[in-house]
Amino acid sequence: MVVGDFPEEVDTLIIGSGPGGYVAAIRAAQLGQKVTIVEKESVGGVCLNVGCIPSKALIQAGHRFDEVKSGGDDLGITAENVSIDFSKVQDWKAGIVKKLTGGVESLLKGNNVNIVKGEAYFSDENSVKVSTDEYNSQTYKFKNCIVATGTHPTEIPNFKFSDRVIHSTGALQLKEIPEKLVVVGGGYIGIELAGAYANLGSEVVVLEGEKRILTGFEKQMAQLVQRRLKKKGVKFHTQATAKNVEETENGVTVTAEVKGNEKTFDADYVLVSVGRKPNTEELGLEQIGVEMDDKGLIKVDKQLRSSKSNIYAIGDIVEGPQLAHKASYEGKIAAEAISGQASEVDYIGIPMVVFAEPELASVGYTEKEAKDAGYEVEAAKFPFQANGRALTLNDADGFMKLITRKEDGLVIGAQIAGPNASDMIAEAGLAIEAGMTAEDIAMTIHAHPTLGEITMETAEVALGTPIHITK
Repeated sequence: MVVGDFPEEVDTLIIGSGPGGYVAAIRAAQLGQKVTIVEKESVGGVCLNVGCIPSKALIQAGHRFDEVKSGGDDLGITAENVSIDFSKVQDWKAGIVKKLTGGVESLLKGNNVNIVKGEAYFSDENSVKVSTDEYNSQTYKFKNCIVATGTHPTEIPNFKFSDRVIHSTGALQLKEIPEKLVVVGGGYIGIELAGAYANLGSEVVVLEGEKRILTGFEKQMAQLVQRRLKKKGVKFHTQATAKNVEETENGVTVTAEVKGNEKTFDADYVLVSVGRKPNTEELGLEQIGVEMDDKGLIKVDKQLRSSKSNIYAIGDIVEGPQLAHKASYEGKIAAEAISGQASEVDYIGIPMVVFAEPELASVGYTEKEAKDAGYEVEAAKFPFQANGRALTLNDADGFMKLITRKEDGLVIGAQIAGPNASDMIAEAGLAIEAGMTAEDIAMTIHAHPTLGEITMETAEVALGTPIHITK
């Protein structure tokens, strides 16, 4: 039986409940808007359900297992008969996801956001039809709409996704730890999962098309990660193109061209992680005149407004790095713009992080980017080896690099490779956003012994007054 479709009116309709959509919904509700959010799968989107959160849980489990299994010979700690129950790891991971997604749903309801499960399609520039099941749909008329539909994994020729040819979601949901795993793609997703499964005991091979892995980060930072993973048995093949895969009931054989030579690799699974495509194809955006580029990204202005002035787009479906915190930031900007505020995006302070070994983080300009932008800069560097806390963690590989403007010491960028880089980068981001100088950081008293002191020490290097390394 088909239920009658009587249009419901809302101030702001949001399509997608990932870290962009749900943050936009809450912020819009705080600003007095009547908000409805539409989600066709699970509240929390890719990030909370099959991305950022579960991957970090798996990475943490891998770290813990590897630490216990390998022992701490330097510390005099050994262990015998170390084992892992992977089903319990998956249950623990699922529990974290359930807790966080349930929390997001409670936050939405607590802010009086109406949550609708279904698939949205634009009828015109002021309404969408949401299909709630095979027979029923509901039309919503809106004053403004924020599209936050995210992305899906890219499939490459001859590697159709299946039980053995998997994307990142499949890699996070395996029932067993693979004995052998081939990873196609040496970007941050591929490298994070390669490291996680290497720590869990898998033999891992990484195939990367470029001359090196992690091309979004400086070469020296990527080299640190590759060196650490090689020690764990991970094999790397760069300038490698995956050509095809033969799949059996129990495994795969991957054929690749590596620097002009054909090679084959046997494994239990092949993980294809070569990027993600925007979910903008089946929304009806073209029919209502929303402009997109040749990649399927929605063109927006500095307030995230599309070519239709009442339709906004945020997150992975607009230009820029595909980062959850970028989406959340943009969600707040769009909600505020709809409310008449003068908010607009400024991406200089958005950090990029890879949860590899060691962790990598970057914010603002790199030295090369700053010079290409016309700045005269100083690039100050401080090693983790000279930090007491890093030594007591038995994890002192890495460095921090601070990019400052030569004329006045203004902080305009930072890069960190080392333990807890993901947390440390926040101070550098704050310095950039607040217009701070190297002297401001150096004069801030940092607790001892902490990794945070590295930021202070790097600022002192920039000033030419280092204490714990010689000039």
